[in-house]
Amino acid sequence: MEFHTDVIEKAFRALDAFSIEIPSWGFANTGTRFGKFVQAAAASTIEEKFSDAAEVNRLTGVTPTMALHVLWDLPNGVGDAAEVKALEKKYAIRAGSINPNLFQSQQYKFGSLCNPSAAVRQEALQHMIASIEIATALNSRDISMWLPDGSNYPGTQSIRKRIEWLEEALKTSHQAMTPGQRLLVEYKPFEPAFYHTDIADWGMALHLAKIAGPQAKVLVDTGHHYQAQNIEQIVAWLLHTGMLGGFHFNDRRYADDDLTLGSIDPYQVFRIFHEIHAAFMIDQSHNLKGKIEAMVQTVVAAQELWLKAALVDREKLADLQSKCELVEAEELFRGAFWTDVRPLLADWRAARNLSVDPMAELRKSRYVERITKERAGNQPTGGSYA
Repeated sequence: MEFHTDVIEKAFRALDAFSIEIPSWGFANTGTRFGKFVQAAAASTIEEKFSDAAEVNRLTGVTPTMALHVLWDLPNGVGDAAEVKALEKKYAIRAGSINPNLFQSQQYKFGSLCNPSAAVRQEALQHMIASIEIATALNSRDISMWLPDGSNYPGTQSIRKRIEWLEEALKTSHQAMTPGQRLLVEYKPFEPAFYHTDIADWGMALHLAKIAGPQAKVLVDTGHHYQAQNIEQIVAWLLHTGMLGGFHFNDRRYADDDLTLGSIDPYQVFRIFHEIHAAFMIDQSHNLKGKIEAMVQTVVAAQELWLKAALVDREKLADLQSKCELVEAEELFRGAFWTDVRPLLADWRAARNLSVDPMAELRKSRYVERITKERAGNQPTGGSYA
């Protein structure tokens, strides 16, 4: 397929502006709800995670940062910042969002920031503040908070008290941030509590972010929405209110992080990209696919869908929308989705001195085979998620 020069220039600009943050836990042996399937090539140290992230960035050119999980990657808190800085320099990968862990400790059985125990709430709050201090030490902009709190049975918890406790905790956390940092409040509609989840939808997250302060935003996770929910409408509302802070991309059939981006519904990802056109984070931890291969596959799919969304003729679309020309508007929209952008993407990679075929280059480099040999036998089989 031949593309006009203006289309090529538009495509290159869109691809140059696109970046993805990948998660450290995406390279580690992570568990499903029923068990953990160990991969010999999985990363078991923070340096191995940086090495894998660097390989993905070498192949794709668009993953310069890696999100870190505090207890999994920085068990000694700020004391581990010097090691991370050294790894940043060695592998040319920057520390991305810092993710507190409010779900792993046994004392969080009845909640963390919303726990009826003032002592537990205080300890969870101190962990939030420690996570902010880590972000400051690593010059990381975002503190990405997922709160697992909720209850399983009606009448067993005061929902309103838990709202008040959470509001106060987020206000205090916000006060601990430095200028330029952001507190991202993530929500999940149905996980993990069976009766009520303390941050169960984007409206609750929006309220909490506004209560916390001006440096707080909402973090959307695609993998945890119900089938009928219009995620791109949620994105449009958050963009309109200036409250969209980030996006976690995965696919939703597991209600977790284990499906490659766009593997089930690529049209939905395209529709979301049409609304946002901004940087985002992959949140995937594959148990069946190889870690590196799955990450490269996801990044490539994201680039393709991003580029398709960039090629929508928005001026023409707006005109058709204003005239309520429904069929013509939808066909223009769908036409961009069905465009084969792989040749454009290949040309962009060649122009940026990247491999035209990242997956083929990964196989040619034999990176996975090398790390499999180096890491074999070093994989823990414990019960924690990562």
